[in-house]
Amino acid sequence: MACPAQTWVETEVRAAKYEKYELFQWEYEEIMSDMRLVVAGAGGRMGRTLIEAISDTDGAVLVGAIEAPGSAVIGRDAGELAGLGVNGILVTHEIEPLLAEADGILDFTVPTATVILAAQAARRGLVHVIGTTGLAAEQEGIVAAACATARIVKSGNMSLGVNLLAALVKRVARALDADFDIEILEMHHGRKTDAPSGTALLLGRAAAAGRNIDLARHAVRVRDGHPGARRSGDIGFASLRGGTVVGEHSVIFAGPHERIELVHKAEDRMIFARGAVKAALWAMERKPGLYSMADVLGLSDI
Repeated sequence: MACPAQTWVETEVRAAKYEKYELFQWEYEEIMSDMRLVVAGAGGRMGRTLIEAISDTDGAVLVGAIEAPGSAVIGRDAGELAGLGVNGILVTHEIEPLLAEADGILDFTVPTATVILAAQAARRGLVHVIGTTGLAAEQEGIVAAACATARIVKSGNMSLGVNLLAALVKRVARALDADFDIEILEMHHGRKTDAPSGTALLLGRAAAAGRNIDLARHAVRVRDGHPGARRSGDIGFASLRGGTVVGEHSVIFAGPHERIELVHKAEDRMIFARGAVKAALWAMERKPGLYSMADVLGLSDI
């Protein structure tokens, strides 16, 4: 027996409402099970790449995008900025409302912004992934204090390749004696504002650890005029800027009549973004503390 037309229509409407409710519930539960991430510096090149990386990563979802007050991208859709199409996340300068609904922050900004975000992360016990470079000693201290309640992953470089390179640099520096001088050369695009790069300093710390020396006492960042002969045990840095270079780093061990060079060339910012998202997901399962990408990748004991 056929159903009356009116009853059939009513049943269809009810079914549609039920399906819509079920779909909503499924989407809501999926979002709640994913790690909810906020991108700071969303309008910059790295920020846009982070937004794209989150969209490509299972287990992570973008819930907020932050920029500095007065930024030209305030009010813009974060998905459109990243070339993904509309995602409904509008860029804002209001931090606190976003962090109240977030599990973590991805932060490749500037030192003054990073220390503010570290305090916010500490207040809420969030994950804070920091790729910002150029922090002063006082700012480093603020970040370190925040790890009492926040889970912080901080690194001058978030890529697998660079962190593996750092582990190798440490091993080589330990194996070779002081007859091998260590020099670190880096090149980046012309808009980079700090030097040496955070990655160069990361590699310098690895070399110093391998030699069991204090980098602050042995780093030579500037040579100009007549600086005199090279002191044994120093670790030299040289910085080049120009074009659109994403990042190139060479660690040179120059010994008597031979030279060893360890090199990494970044071809796309996505390697840093994927590393940052991986770090956030890893830190979600950890206790409060200050971690590095070496911890995330299991390289800290190399």
